[in-house]
Amino acid sequence: MIIPRKTLSLALLIIIFDSSAYKIGYFLNSLIHSHYKIAYSESMYYLTFQHVAMVVIATCASTIIGVSLGILATRSFGKNLLYPINLISSISQSFPPVAVLALAVSSVGFGIKPTVIALFIYGLFPIIQNTIAGIISIDKSIKEASIGMGMSEWDLLIKVELPLALTSILSGIRTTTTINVGVAAIGAVVGAGGLGALIISGLINENQFFIAYGTISVALLALLFDSIINNIEMFTTRSYKL
Repeated sequence: MIIPRKTLSLALLIIIFDSSAYKIGYFLNSLIHSHYKIAYSESMYYLTFQHVAMVVIATCASTIIGVSLGILATRSFGKNLLYPINLISSISQSFPPVAVLALAVSSVGFGIKPTVIALFIYGLFPIIQNTIAGIISIDKSIKEASIGMGMSEWDLLIKVELPLALTSILSGIRTTTTINVGVAAIGAVVGAGGLGALIISGLINENQFFIAYGTISVALLALLFDSIINNIEMFTTRSYKL
């Protein structure tokens, strides 16, 4: 699959943006407090890597669990679980990210772990809902025809339901990923690092430049993830049409 121009442009823009922040940041170190020198001891590349790692780990975990729960709720033996699963996923989304993060910190301590846990919990709802909606929306005549051809429930899921629901599932993953990129910035409050560290350090030292740089970096990263998943969605849709 050829990388689309928009995705490539966003990736290059982030690299250039990180590189310039690294150089300008060290140039301005003499103008800001010494506390900020310690907070900014890592380059933007490292902060971006931390941010991406947290988002990818949490989103992958949310995808595995969310899609599994969505499938379970649409099986003949799991229909009684549809309401509880919907309820639990709705509750997970209703809690503010900061509250979820605080609960996670009390359980596993400070650092990356509570942030990943908070992102995982917060990202379940869109994936579960879109998985259920995608499978349920499939025309019953298609399912009946597949069963009439001798397909088992497992064959029906793998060969018919999941391919047809893939667009909806990817849309949920896309929503979760975009949300997680923004929410991950809050993790800097509990020592998780990432691009949020740049924003927090800027707030502490009243340095508007780094607040803006961190905010724009998070926005560019969200656009990049959104573009990548959108490309995957279009590619898979086109493949099934062929």
